[in-house]
Amino acid sequence: MASASEAEHKAAIIDGKAIAQTIRSEIADEVRLLFDEYGKVPGLAVVIVGCRKDSQSYVSMKRKACAEVGIKSFYTDLPEQVSEDELISKVHELNANPNVHGILVQLPLPKHINEERVLTEISIEKDVDGFHPLNIGKLAMKGREPLFLPCTPKGCLELLERSGIAVKGKKAVVVGRSNIVGLPVSLLLLKADATVTIVHSRTSEPETIIREADIIIAAAGQAMMIKGDWIKPGAAVIDVGTNVVDDLSKKSGYRLVGDVAFKEASKVAGWITPVPGGVGPMTVAMLLKNTLDGAKRVIQQ
Repeated sequence: MASASEAEHKAAIIDGKAIAQTIRSEIADEVRLLFDEYGKVPGLAVVIVGCRKDSQSYVSMKRKACAEVGIKSFYTDLPEQVSEDELISKVHELNANPNVHGILVQLPLPKHINEERVLTEISIEKDVDGFHPLNIGKLAMKGREPLFLPCTPKGCLELLERSGIAVKGKKAVVVGRSNIVGLPVSLLLLKADATVTIVHSRTSEPETIIREADIIIAAAGQAMMIKGDWIKPGAAVIDVGTNVVDDLSKKSGYRLVGDVAFKEASKVAGWITPVPGGVGPMTVAMLLKNTLDGAKRVIQQ
């Protein structure tokens, strides 16, 4: 039988919404200083192709966030059937625009467009998503610093840091190996001197590896895959997953859950991020921070 202290244990909730809000107000202050001193503000260009509902809502969220901190947003909406060359020439136009300090091409792109070719055409100085092969390459190399870090991985590390969770010398397990989160977050943890293991769909007995972790970054896209008894007592759990599950008690008929079984994990972990309200708000905050940093490099030269 569980002792009273075990029964009462509750992980500290890492409030990504509150931390992101703090970061956004820090950014707003810096944008104001930049304008007062140089008469210029950072500019973020967002390119969207086609009319996917989820992409449209992400983009409007990003535009709203820009307005809130004083970043000017440039918006390019292209039809679904736009040719790859037309899209690339739009990217070149934004590369050449001195008022644009960050360029973001909203993914996924339609099937007929080669994503890699388009992303490679974004100027490395404006690659605020951090996915340019040169930025990822530098992230992977010791002693090299990329101009920009990918937003979600950067947000994960910022959550750990601002929650006072040490990374150096700790065992970190990253669940998932995507180009957007799993791979870059493992490289970032390595740069921060963690001992890093990546668990993926071909890993046998993932739970035995995850149980060793002081820090778990869950980014597999599998609803509630990581159970409470997979977690070492006191571990820090950052849940990047956003999965839709049916829930008839909700008006919408569904709810969002992470890759971690939150209720049971909360009884074991030391810290945990909720879904929603954990990593999500940080991704947008880091995009704003990258845009500000890109602008400062140019404006303060």
